[in-house]
Amino acid sequence: MGESAPAISIIIPAYKVEKWIRRTWETLAAQTFTDFEVFFVDDGGPDATGAICDELAAGDARIHVIHQENAGAARARNNAMPLARGKYLFFMDADDWCEPEMLADLFAFSEANDLQVAVTGFYIDTYYGPDKYYRELRNAPDAVYATQADFRAAAPDLFDRQLLYAPWNKLYRRDYLIDNGIFFPATFWDDLPFNLDVFRDVERVGCLDGHYYHFLRAREESENTKYRADMYDKREEEHGWMRELFAYWGIDTPESREFLARRYAERLIGCIENVTNKNCTLSAAEKRAEIERMISTPQAKEALAEARPKSSYMKLLLRPLRAGNVGATMRQSAFISWVKRTNTNLFARLKANR
Repeated sequence: MGESAPAISIIIPAYKVEKWIRRTWETLAAQTFTDFEVFFVDDGGPDATGAICDELAAGDARIHVIHQENAGAARARNNAMPLARGKYLFFMDADDWCEPEMLADLFAFSEANDLQVAVTGFYIDTYYGPDKYYRELRNAPDAVYATQADFRAAAPDLFDRQLLYAPWNKLYRRDYLIDNGIFFPATFWDDLPFNLDVFRDVERVGCLDGHYYHFLRAREESENTKYRADMYDKREEEHGWMRELFAYWGIDTPESREFLARRYAERLIGCIENVTNKNCTLSAAEKRAEIERMISTPQAKEALAEARPKSSYMKLLLRPLRAGNVGATMRQSAFISWVKRTNTNLFARLKANR
């Protein structure tokens, strides 16, 4: 490594991404802002990802490669963070890509406003063919929050816009993370608890409108096929984290309560679909019992009563759940599973406009 520290350190976990990782680097090499370093963390996959990382590093001194036994993205990011020297950290996924002005605009915005975290809009590109995809835009408001209280008041809307969940649409001050001991927890879906820790006591946040980052959805081995036996328990845990954070912030308005209720209801739909997924190992009777359990809890009934869906589609999906009709809920979810499996384009459009 050179003597002078770069302005930005980019950390990229890399596991089974030999098809995409060259493009990821090419979009970084094409940035109009060049004062950065990159840490590719090879997560011990079975393909050529690690070798490609080494090859890229041989061609550009800004690239550093860490090889580790397979331990997941959280461990990969955490292993790189203490080695990073940049004033800011940017976390990227190894199958995604970014627009040429992303680093320049985020850096200038952060510097001009002395931000601990800068948040921006992004694209979700859901592929349903080699060159076919549905593109969803997530917009950020142009805003610099003058006080901690101002940010907290705006946070429910920012969460609702899906701007605060992922790490890859943000530029973080490295000293803020390191000084506060904020690292990625050793759990799947580690993005949310990481960012809840980031935003819990943050003081200087800004949002920059624009779309710079392309999140790739529907890789063959992930989006349409996975079944997670512990998804429901994980979503319940996340709901508890969200409620605890809002209570800690002292935010309890009709709008915030409705958001939390709608968020719970939307994820409940996903948990039920997980049960009707063709790869679910439960028997038909066990599936029915699990779905009945999910929609009968006090927190589910409260959320379903308070949620105000934004679309007619979501209102329709919630109808059998609100009625407590297990059979209709199960049939509806089986149809969603079929659409998700057979028509990625339609499923992405419905999900985006829920």
